[in-house]
Amino acid sequence: MNRAVAVARLKRERFDILVVGGGATGTGIALDAATRGLRVALVERSDFSAGTSSRSTKLIHGGVRYLERAVKEFDRGQLGLVRDALKERAVLLRIAPHLTRPLPLLTPLYGLFEIPYYFAGLKMYDLLAGKANLAPSRFLGRREATERFPMLKSSGLKGGVLYYDGQFDDARMNISLALTATQEGAVVANHLAVSDLVKEGGRVRGVTLQDRLSGESWETAATVVINATGPFADELRLLDDPNAARLLNTSSGIHVVLDKRFSPPETGLLIPQTEDGRVLFLLPWLGHTLIGTTDNPAPLSATPQASEDEVNYILRHVRKYFDLPVVEEDVLASWSGLRPLVSDAGKAGTAGLVRDHLIAVSASRLLTITGGKWTTYRKMALDAVDRAVVVGELRSSGPSLTETMPLRGGAGYRPDAAVELERGGLDAEVARHLNRSYGDQAAEVARIADKGYGERLVPGYPHIEAEVLYGAAFEMACTPEDILHRRTRLAFLNEKAAKEALPRVRELLAMESTALS
Repeated sequence: MNRAVAVARLKRERFDILVVGGGATGTGIALDAATRGLRVALVERSDFSAGTSSRSTKLIHGGVRYLERAVKEFDRGQLGLVRDALKERAVLLRIAPHLTRPLPLLTPLYGLFEIPYYFAGLKMYDLLAGKANLAPSRFLGRREATERFPMLKSSGLKGGVLYYDGQFDDARMNISLALTATQEGAVVANHLAVSDLVKEGGRVRGVTLQDRLSGESWETAATVVINATGPFADELRLLDDPNAARLLNTSSGIHVVLDKRFSPPETGLLIPQTEDGRVLFLLPWLGHTLIGTTDNPAPLSATPQASEDEVNYILRHVRKYFDLPVVEEDVLASWSGLRPLVSDAGKAGTAGLVRDHLIAVSASRLLTITGGKWTTYRKMALDAVDRAVVVGELRSSGPSLTETMPLRGGAGYRPDAAVELERGGLDAEVARHLNRSYGDQAAEVARIADKGYGERLVPGYPHIEAEVLYGAAFEMACTPEDILHRRTRLAFLNEKAAKEALPRVRELLAMESTALS
């Protein structure tokens, strides 16, 4: 389905469920509802994953820090969250094999007393995963730890614990969810803002939409409206009820990207406690090094930015643990993402706020789902649709099918398919990139490249012109930012390179309809 068709349907059809918000939770809900035979629509005021869902640490994980807190505080809720997330980790690795991979993570230890503490904790992490565990965690001596991660500062190092989690491309996963939902019958459109809620008899029965590209407005009717707007959930709740108590606090996740020389390609690093008690991850990602942390209180903003102080905070900790020098000029890109945390007045600071998700239904039957984390988006979606069926007295065709349904690109994905793309004339690096980004749809991108659009957008990066045309024609990309930030990840990898590619991306978007005819 292209965007124009989706907009036309939103103008004329009535839906069982209308989802507001095109991040991981919203697109997950749209897919879950569609697989149950419900008439579902989704609208996103910007682009799919334009907010929090493209700005994660790129880990599919249970959360070792949540496990530590669960044990220290005897918190069954945190323990349940970790268990659920570990189960969902296995599901995601199965249904989106092209966008995910298991990743070993090393926790370096510089104190002898730390060894039994972290080893026992990560063994408990393995046990909670049960049959879904990726590989057993194990202790590494000093020599093996530095062989695994040569950049690590060896002075004072006692060893480390190696454990496993999953890694993924968050924005591409989000796009894949949206596209899979459309394949199942959902009506999905981006760049549509909700300007008002439509009520009948005191109940929310739809929304007023404004097309942010054309300026046109109309009403779309639905039996149940689901608010899945992440950090902005309270804004829609206040539109429904100006006296509603706020549910959320927000924290920021700050990340920087460095060259690949700062990390080995197959091992990440977990620094369990920084100077202010936060966790820092250093990960290989898309041929670069991603470093980030979370749990910094932050104001609500549509365009959060990583400040100079925050970037320096990360670099300072990298220097503390690395023998390899790193300076501000090494930073290729940086960003900040907001995370919705369900408020708990009894907790101090965002690190202590609830990580599980919350579903709230207002007096007018607006259903809000918020909180949670990327890894548990599917469970959040399942719970939201279950509640919507009850609230709207809807009739579904059966249970959720999303636990086993491959996401777009995953059904026919083969790791060795890149070789076939090479035989078709693509450079080896480009072929591997297309295979991992598009899965079994990579051949379609290659066909567009064969029409004369196989050039790289910028030297040194595998993204090619055909991806721009494919994104516009088949992935509802509308703007250069949609392409550079989320259909490709170029702007997240190298901001300067993205600016260099911008003029050509604009040209390609302008000619998309004729280029593919």
